[in-house]
Amino acid sequence: MTALHRHHDDGDDLPRDSSTRPLEDDLDLDDLAEDGLDPDGLAPGPLDPDDYDDADDPDGDQLDLAERHSLRRVAGLSTELSDVTEVEYRQLRLERVVLVSVWTTGSQVDVDNSMAELKLLAETAGSQVLEGLVQRRQRPDPATYIGRGKVDEVREVVVATGADTVICDGELTAAQLRNLEDRVKVKVVDRTALILDIFAQHARSAEGKAQVELAQLQYLKQRLRGWGGNLSRQAGGRAAAGGGIGGRGPGETKLETDRRRINTRISQLRARLRELDATRETKRAERVRNRVPSVAIVGYTNAGKSSLLNRLTSAGVLVENALFATLDPTTRRTETADSRVYTLTDTVGFVRHLPHDLVEAFASTLEETARADLLLHVVDASDPDPVGQITAVRRVLSDIGAAQVPEQMVFNKADLASAETLTTLRAAHPDAVVVSARTGQGIDELRATVEQRLPRPEVEVRALVPYSRGDLIDRIHSAGEFITSEHTPEGTQVVARVHADLAAELEPYRS
Repeated sequence: MTALHRHHDDGDDLPRDSSTRPLEDDLDLDDLAEDGLDPDGLAPGPLDPDDYDDADDPDGDQLDLAERHSLRRVAGLSTELSDVTEVEYRQLRLERVVLVSVWTTGSQVDVDNSMAELKLLAETAGSQVLEGLVQRRQRPDPATYIGRGKVDEVREVVVATGADTVICDGELTAAQLRNLEDRVKVKVVDRTALILDIFAQHARSAEGKAQVELAQLQYLKQRLRGWGGNLSRQAGGRAAAGGGIGGRGPGETKLETDRRRINTRISQLRARLRELDATRETKRAERVRNRVPSVAIVGYTNAGKSSLLNRLTSAGVLVENALFATLDPTTRRTETADSRVYTLTDTVGFVRHLPHDLVEAFASTLEETARADLLLHVVDASDPDPVGQITAVRRVLSDIGAAQVPEQMVFNKADLASAETLTTLRAAHPDAVVVSARTGQGIDELRATVEQRLPRPEVEVRALVPYSRGDLIDRIHSAGEFITSEHTPEGTQVVARVHADLAAELEPYRS
């Protein structure tokens, strides 16, 4: 027995940024302000100058975010050509989608959370969710994902709502995609393709774009399909013996040609990424040589990792209430209270069922996580399922070889979470730090905890450093830890903990 449940959404309660997607032409923010429209795509209304001129905002000017929004569709605007005699009438609108999921395990709450996340993914990609369909099955149907008898019901919903896309909450095979599209008569997209599309929209750096294209090609290579024998250039029968004019070709089908070209492009992208890896390795080697500890901020997508980096270092990186807003890692240097230097790295967010091809393509970026001295595992405490987020993130960390790196749990968005939820999370993780990157709550405690858990120099030295060797004092400040320091006529008498290489340089001045 199977059951099909519907979750209807009329689209009126879309998140702040979900009703927008890229335009072909840039929109001028000043023109929108004169028209009384919010540049972020909200309902018409006057602009608040405080939103753009707040010196106390830890996220900074957010110019990248303004640029991203300037390329988005704005709710309430449409493109209509006045001269319909030359070109057919057209109207600019969001892609209208229907969500489909198969419920195989877990409770009703788990299914609802999964569908809510799929809705956010779809809206981040630039679509309007019309309705959601959930079917209870022991396992997905190998031919059509939801079972042949239920495909007709999906088709009825598509016709009734006027949807142009169906998004399935799972990774579909080439046969499932083809069968569903043949029956539903609209485009069918699975969860993996949806996430890849979001990554393609948000990639900015050369390395990020190459990584996303590599993941897309690896996904596409397994799902190529042909459209009939007319695309084949293989000769057979009489043609093989020279009996058919035009029947002799290179002996390769169109499908094989496409696959070969994809493999060639994949090889080129991997070579380019290796070159970019060399630059990253050079910077990493410099930090290792100078014994600079590294801290990586990891966590579920939209947990507030970039906001936390801005709060701790004033980095000014892009912050947006959207899934996968950050793709390119950002590293910033900062100091402890006793002047020790360390780095903080903002990484790409994780998600449930993160595509394997995506993890493989971003392997070089995720290496920063595996090689860090400490992980700040940021969790959205206001999320309906924070425990599920923790499980999903730790699974990905295990896949990339970062499971053994020391971890500091950080529960973010304390200003939005309920007191009951925070109490439950504190009980399960007593060593965690509860913060709010937006308000600054708990940030001082987090800084102190990070400084305490950073690796400390292993050698204690007592030396009288002459004033002519001020460079050694500076290196103790940046890479070591002072215990005592006293200025004398002969030089600076110090007792400090330093690394072995610096201890060797201080050996001539030991006292």
